[in-house]
Amino acid sequence: MSHHDSIKGRGSAYNPLIRFDRLTREAAMPDWPGDDAEPTAIKTELIWQEAKSAITRNQSPDIYFSQSINPYHGCEHGCIYCYARPSHAYWGYSAGLDFETRIIARRGLADRLRHELAKPGYQCEPICIGANTDCYQPAERQLGLTRQLLEVLLTHRHPLVIITKNALVERDLDVLQALAAQQLVQVYISISTLDAETARLLEPRASAPHRRLQTVETLSKAGVPVGVLCAPIIPALNDHQIEQILPAVAAAGAVMASYVLLRLPLEINELFKDWLQRHFPQRAEHVMSLIRQMRGGKENNAQFGERMRGTGIFADLIRSRFELACRRHGLGRRHMDLNCGSFCVPGQAKQLDLF
Repeated sequence: MSHHDSIKGRGSAYNPLIRFDRLTREAAMPDWPGDDAEPTAIKTELIWQEAKSAITRNQSPDIYFSQSINPYHGCEHGCIYCYARPSHAYWGYSAGLDFETRIIARRGLADRLRHELAKPGYQCEPICIGANTDCYQPAERQLGLTRQLLEVLLTHRHPLVIITKNALVERDLDVLQALAAQQLVQVYISISTLDAETARLLEPRASAPHRRLQTVETLSKAGVPVGVLCAPIIPALNDHQIEQILPAVAAAGAVMASYVLLRLPLEINELFKDWLQRHFPQRAEHVMSLIRQMRGGKENNAQFGERMRGTGIFADLIRSRFELACRRHGLGRRHMDLNCGSFCVPGQAKQLDLF
């Protein structure tokens, strides 16, 4: 059983050790009787950081884009499975509660982006916004960092992809429509379950599943190409909903769908197993057994070509079910059909723009 109490509105219940720290910290609980109060709510702390660069590049064969921008480090959505959690250690914070309560916002990011787009030799390729942490998490409502990036990319006709699980993306529908009119944008809404209670436990501060379906419909009706990312698929927890999610998103107007199998790298392994014991204790060992069977006997496999989809009989079954449901409901595979030919380098007006 887990030794931690759940905290309302938070995915993790504690801070695991920061792997780069030389010091070991351990919470000391008072031993006097009568101290059975609920865990104190933890407020979100916003930390500003000057952006030294904007575009991050990767060469992973498993990822369909090579460029990304993350306006925030950490994410208040608190998704227990988030693969970005371990990255918080690079800033001196824990992958647990710190990740969802100490949010780093990157000041001056739009200016840095404009500067990098103007560099000699820059090659225009789609940029993914929100690849690591959600670019429409709650802090975005007041700060508008993501909207600033969209406005820069629209001004210079640069293609982009957005990944989010927050209905706040609807706020920027005017910019998204202008981008879509020039074939410059795709939006992916992450939906891992349609069950409100499961979503509340898995993704405590993200938009509810029904609200995300409404967002898919809103974007689709506005002419914005929208797909759905079913991530993560967790065996014996939400995989049975594949055949429910895909027809629902297709009916809402999604044209593409993809999925990712649950990954448990570094601190996420410890955090997820603790979460399982707190919320699904009778199912926990079965879930972990299936994960090991899909990861070659391990609890995580970082091998390119295998880490996103897994291997073995159960992984193959999930793949077959997902592909069959996509064909049945007319959902295509994720693809990057975006316009890179209209890019206008900042500071270099095209001849036709002068008229």
